[in-house]
Amino acid sequence: MENLADVSYVLNTFFALFAMVLIIFMVPGFAMLEAGLVRSKNVTAVLTVNTMIYAVASLAFLLVGYSLAFGSWENDSMSKWAAFLFQMAFVGKVINIMSGGVSERIRVLPLALFGLIMSAFIYPMVVNVSWGADFLAGTFLDLEMYDLAGSTVIHSTGGWALLAAILIMGARRGKYTKDGRIRAIPASNIPLVTLGAFLLWIGWFGFNGGSVGSIASKESADAVALTIMNTNTAGLAGALSAALIMYIQYKKFDITMILNGALGGLVAITAGPNLYDIYTPLLIGAIGATLVVFAVPFFDRLRIDDPVGALSVHLVNGIWGTIAVGIFSDKSLLLQLKGIIVVALFAFVASYVVLYVINKLIPLRVSQEDEYDGLDLAECGMESYPEFVKS
Repeated sequence: MENLADVSYVLNTFFALFAMVLIIFMVPGFAMLEAGLVRSKNVTAVLTVNTMIYAVASLAFLLVGYSLAFGSWENDSMSKWAAFLFQMAFVGKVINIMSGGVSERIRVLPLALFGLIMSAFIYPMVVNVSWGADFLAGTFLDLEMYDLAGSTVIHSTGGWALLAAILIMGARRGKYTKDGRIRAIPASNIPLVTLGAFLLWIGWFGFNGGSVGSIASKESADAVALTIMNTNTAGLAGALSAALIMYIQYKKFDITMILNGALGGLVAITAGPNLYDIYTPLLIGAIGATLVVFAVPFFDRLRIDDPVGALSVHLVNGIWGTIAVGIFSDKSLLLQLKGIIVVALFAFVASYVVLYVINKLIPLRVSQEDEYDGLDLAECGMESYPEFVKS
């Protein structure tokens, strides 16, 4: 029996490390997606921000955040180092969600400072009351919602932080005209957008599959396989639904919206992919993509400028995915709604306060001249495409 326990320990450790590697593929995923969606004069800045987020967030979580979230490093089912690395892989994604939505006008240094505070304190507090040590246990605010891999804990938390940042910083200059029109700002590199989206899609298999927590028995192996299959199905349904809606509306296939539809479906399924049969993810993913398609212009009408559609993908579908668990499984819808509200209040207020203070100390936004010339030269001193002749 002792040998069997050792085998289980080794299998779970390897599984966590493998899932962690898949999740880290989302680092270049976010980087490529954002680099393709912004204008060429801001690409180096976007890549720098994504690199800094991974470094700063991971170290802050190592030194402070993990212990705050879970209370202890001890783990009986796998190596405690593997358990940490798996959780560490999630942290930067919360900030990536926020950073993409404030692209083309945010400075690197204050964003890195916010990333430090988010990964050391704000996000670990959300994890503590959901997956971790749970200092609210037994109180009215105890989060009893079911959220396997973080539709609310990760995606909505990042989305609320993004909303706070946009409200403080405002839109990119020229995005909204004085007469109320919305000016489209085209993406600079569609192949990069596509590469980034598919890297994120691949990473999601580790994101959701790894969150099952074990693969060392027949039952847990089946649960992991079902989770990954349902995750993929929701992404497929999201892509096809977005393509269909765009074609009906405009008689065009918008690849950026198709990809965001897929990502919306993936966010929506994240709360409970292990709870559903093989057909329910089709509906959850299709609804998720529909929400993305209509949320993008909705936020624009509110003059909330989100260059990559992160609010529509992550915040809206983080909420939808958490609600879907209460609709399509035996989990309590009331508890799911309570979890959404508690996380929303904490994540938005905490992020707003921190960003407001940082903005007073170190302005979040670049100068008007630097925004016009591009953040690559102003923030990084080099351009991604120096041979391009500026218009």
